[in-house]
Parts: sequence; C-alpha cells; structure tokens
Amino acid sequence: MLRIVFMLLLSFATSVSFGQMKWNAVYQSYIDKYHDIAVREMITYGIPASITLAQGIFESSAGRSDLATKGNNHFGIKCHGWTGRTVYHDDDAAQECFRAYDSVIDSYEDHSKFLANSQRYRSLFSLSNTDYKGWARGLKACGYATNPQYADKLIQLIELYRLQQYDKAKSYNPSSVSVASTTVGGVRQPQRVGSHQLYLYNNNVYLRASEGETLKTLAKETGISYRKLARYNELDKKTVLHEGDIIYLRKKQGKADKAFKNKPHIVQPGESMYSIAQSYGIRLKSLYSKNHLPADYQLRVGDQLKVY
Repeated sequence: MLRIVFMLLLSFATSVSFGQMKWNAVYQSYIDKYHDIAVREMITYGIPASITLAQGIFESSAGRSDLATKGNNHFGIKCHGWTGRTVYHDDDAAQECFRAYDSVIDSYEDHSKFLANSQRYRSLFSLSNTDYKGWARGLKACGYATNPQYADKLIQLIELYRLQQYDKAKSYNPSSVSVASTTVGGVRQPQRVGSHQLYLYNNNVYLRASEGETLKTLAKETGISYRKLARYNELDKKTVLHEGDIIYLRKKQGKADKAFKNKPHIVQPGESMYSIAQSYGIRLKSLYSKNHLPADYQLRVGDQLKVY
C-alpha cells in the first residue's frame, strides 16, 4: 500500500497536465542537456532547434529508448545508405537496421545532414526556422514518420516545453558550450565521461587529459577505440598524454570556427604547429596548407598563421 501511495505521489510530482500531454521531468532534463547542441545544429544547417529537440524527445523517449541506449540513435534514422556502425530493432518490421553512433553529438549532426542532404526534405528549408508548425507538418508530409499524429505530437512538445525560444538564437560561444549539461543551483554543469568533462568546440567534442593517461585508457572511458582517438588527434597510438592535453572525440575540422575568419593566430613561446592545430580544433595538415608552409618549417615566435 505504501509503495502504491509513493508511486502516485512521485507521478504527481513529475507530471503536470497540459492539454493532451503532460509535463515530464525526464523530458525537461533531456532539454537541459541537449538544447545547446540543437541550437548549434540550427545555426549550421537551418533546422529549427525546437524541431530537433522535439524529434529527439519523441523518437528516443528522451534518450531512454533501446536505439538511444544501445546505439546513441536519438532520431530513429535507419541504415539506408549508411556504412557506419549499426544496431537492430523491431520497428515497422522485425529486426530492422538502424544507424549507430559513437556519441549523441554524432546522432544530432547526422540528423541534420540527413534532412539537409535529402531531396525529400528540400522543401522544408524554404520555411523560416521560426515556423515550427510548418516544419512539423512538413516532416510528416514528407514521410519522416508513419504515425498520423506525428506533427501534432511535435507541436505539443514544442509548446509545452516552450522549445520555440531556442529558435531565436543567433549565435553561440563554441568554447563555452558543453556537450550535455544539467542545471544545479542555477549553474550549468558539463556532462562528464568517466573522470573527464566534455565540451563542444568547432563542431567537435573534446576532453582534457590527465597526466600519464593513454589513448587506451581514454578509449575505455569514452567507448571510442584508441585507434580512432589516435587518428582523430593525429597522434601515435602509444602516446602518453600530459595534463591538459586536448583530445578530440571525432575527426577535426579543416578550418577554425568562423569567429576567427579575419583573426590570424600569433605564435607564442612554447607553441608548435600541432599545439596550435589542437587549440583551434583543426587538422594539422590543414594548418600547414592554409599557410603554404612546408612540413619542415621552423615555427617562430610572432609568426601569424591563418586558421580559418
């Protein structure tokens, strides 16, 4: 009896009625974690952040579905044309093939590319990114989901959780946006993997190593193979890391964030071409190429390097 009363009280405390849908603390936590990523995707690809968040909630049950927990797939995207890792799940048919990702960030980015690069959804990009109702109905009309109430559910989620507020964002500070965060005492706390905090920068995810760590120890914490970590960071697989070393969790970009478009880097004492490339989240060979430098170039203090 006490158990039943407790469950009823818990249900009341975490759900508030709103029309046909109830406010849910788990959904709100999901929004707190991922709204920064949705804004970044909106700025990059033009998809309303409210739509991305609502789809993530609906498709992944706020990160709790089998696809989300087993394959970091938050948008229910199947394997069509996919050459990466996969996971199988019963959907319209038994054991269908779905895309799997190394991180939730990868899922969000692939969702954006999936929509932006498909002729099927091309018409949606003529809509304003503040027209969340048009996007929701357009996704349903274009065949994103078979649920006849799909558009209505997305709109209800957006309006219940006021997700449209994120559609007004014009910019973000990539060096201060955490991969996923929660609010504690009014202060945003970055998500951690093992003993490390994770951060977003230049469309990538990074952590800072501790003294004496190796790529193999980080691989165990992140779930990304040490060979991939070595390749992403242009390091030897046996490299011993030092306190504060930046380690990216996916392939680096070819240029720095657009904030550095007209701001060359001025070389400081102790810097190397590699340390500069890591600090901007760009590939080392791209840094050499942008500045038309030979591989044996001797860097000098005061040199000005293009990074964008």
